[in-house]
Amino acid sequence: MGTYINIGNAGFQRVRNSEYVDKSGLIAVVNSTLFTERSFSCVTRCRRFGKSLAAKMLAAYYDRSVDSRSLFADLQIAGDPSFEQHLNKYPVIYLDLSEFVSRFHDTDIVEQINSALRTDIAAAYPQVELRETDDLMDLLIRIYLETGEQFIFIIDEWDAICRECKSGTQAMDSYVNWLRRMFKGVNGSRVFAGVYMTGILPIKKYKTESALNNFIEYSMVEPVDMGQYFGFTKDEVRALAVRHGMDFDELEKWYDGYQIGDELSMFNPNSVMQAVRTRRCRSFWASTGAFDAVAHYINMNYEGLKDDIISMLAGGRCTVDPTGFRNDMSSVESKDDVLTVLIHLGYLSYNWQENECYIPNLEVAGEMVNAVKSNKWAPLVDAIQQSRQLLQSVLDRDAEAVARGVEAAHDEHTSILSYNNENSLACVLSI
Repeated sequence: MGTYINIGNAGFQRVRNSEYVDKSGLIAVVNSTLFTERSFSCVTRCRRFGKSLAAKMLAAYYDRSVDSRSLFADLQIAGDPSFEQHLNKYPVIYLDLSEFVSRFHDTDIVEQINSALRTDIAAAYPQVELRETDDLMDLLIRIYLETGEQFIFIIDEWDAICRECKSGTQAMDSYVNWLRRMFKGVNGSRVFAGVYMTGILPIKKYKTESALNNFIEYSMVEPVDMGQYFGFTKDEVRALAVRHGMDFDELEKWYDGYQIGDELSMFNPNSVMQAVRTRRCRSFWASTGAFDAVAHYINMNYEGLKDDIISMLAGGRCTVDPTGFRNDMSSVESKDDVLTVLIHLGYLSYNWQENECYIPNLEVAGEMVNAVKSNKWAPLVDAIQQSRQLLQSVLDRDAEAVARGVEAAHDEHTSILSYNNENSLACVLSI
């Protein structure tokens, strides 16, 4: 075993030692892509949706340095025809980019990645000459030519550098060039049986094209056939609720609401698992690391974003066009860009049939309110406070206060031309 090559199955073993909801069907989907034109996959989801867990599962399944049969024998994949064909058959390179980002913040981060992987892989193939001028791809090509072996390359947090470094910086440009060197040319298909990358953001666009247009992307906006493998379904959460004596309706209210492709009702898996462990529904998003980014983007207030946020907090939906976003958090230039970022970060859900976004559940709604408050976004903070006051006035049966509250909302959010319109009143009550 090495540090980056053939790391074994200990990561997935720890997962199986914990309560595990079977998502091993993902392996069959990835198996179907190996040695094909679709063998390079990039799966992106928001934080805490099981991306790293899936990467560990794939590494344990493909890694030839261990016997992982017992880890999968009772899982869905064991009944798939491709199970035996690929089980523990490949040299696997596993790279977690976040480790390098946390250690190296300067422009030589790509050189550090290249050097670390090259050294580790060379040690695993002592019979293959490592030349002083070799980069990582040179070494992999020579290994393939001398042994005929093809690799599985798994990259977790592939976009960690993209989220830390702005477009146009030396570190960012070096990283994109490294990705192209590894995966874009003809040698990539010779060296790799399959490549699986996972992260938050889809592959960055340069002008109108992806930097790696040979990858098949599975994102929060376009999940293709991988929607069910990230997030929990209603049936899976019902089973957890019964097992732990929890109220399913309460779990649904707090953590459901994500539409991922054709999967119309997906739960945040990390939040559900924490809720059933602690036997209490509450927000577990404060520790996701994305809070500051959300607050920043909301505060931009592009093109009436304030009104859209108010509407969504009231249960409404907003039209969004995600196609123009360049998949770069430093290149947010419009309201559609802001809403698309929030979709990828998991703070909004996306209905692709209607091109609409909305706040999925109570957990996220609370974090959106906190993001607004943290920026002292006065109009929206005032609207939230006025809503609470109006509700209290209703509970207190204070008719005059209720009338004043409704009138204030009416004046603020209704056009003079449609002041007495019934739909306008419905909108006012939603606000």
